[in-house]
Amino acid sequence: MAQRPPSAAVLVLHGGRETGTEPPPPGLLNLPGTRMRPFARAVDRAARATGGNVLVTQVRYGHRGWNGDRAHPFHDAVAALDALREEAGDELPVVLLGHSMGARAALRAAGHPLVRGVVGLAPWCPPGDPVTQLAGRDIVLVHSNRDRMTSPQATQSLTARARRAGARTCMVTVRGGDHAMIRRASAWHRLTTGLVTGLLGSGSLPGPVGEALALPPTAEATEGTLDLDLDLDPGPDPGRFRARTRA
Repeated sequence: MAQRPPSAAVLVLHGGRETGTEPPPPGLLNLPGTRMRPFARAVDRAARATGGNVLVTQVRYGHRGWNGDRAHPFHDAVAALDALREEAGDELPVVLLGHSMGARAALRAAGHPLVRGVVGLAPWCPPGDPVTQLAGRDIVLVHSNRDRMTSPQATQSLTARARRAGARTCMVTVRGGDHAMIRRASAWHRLTTGLVTGLLGSGSLPGPVGEALALPPTAEATEGTLDLDLDLDPGPDPGRFRARTRA
């Protein structure tokens, strides 16, 4: 029996290095790729629970590093999106889920016609990176306040720049987390699942996230920044968050 074509897709982009032209190691030896497997599984389970036919797959990289102007992972992401477009058509909604370097690639590739939104985890957001390609997209970036590998301040700045360029943006701070998302792992997984399914329309976004995405282009960076522990409250169903009432 022929498989049904997907109704939506999530492309997962793992982290990497600033430089490195060799290919990533295979299988479990690719530690950044292995780190994203629990996220992919959680999103896949949540999507299946809704009855939707959502394709969740990792983007394969040809090189371990970003490599300056060559921006190898960005081109790998675009190639994966082009292949998906050829297979499933022009109307397939896609959310890009990236970590660190993979989040940078996702943000750069978000101008592709299939992309509806980006969820970036501990993203690498250099100040000079473009944002015009994010216009009309939903962008939610999640960063630990204790990240020592990539800058949460740079992430907050990018959300403001992207909003001024026409994107709908939000940042969520995970207090006490880390770049590898090992500390408070369950919170990272639940939040990410809720965000991805919410952007796909197969779930509901947390109210404060929806409100932040609706902010006007002139809003300050701090207005679109939420605190996981102060603004969002895990509901009884994993992957669902609701507004938390501040004391």
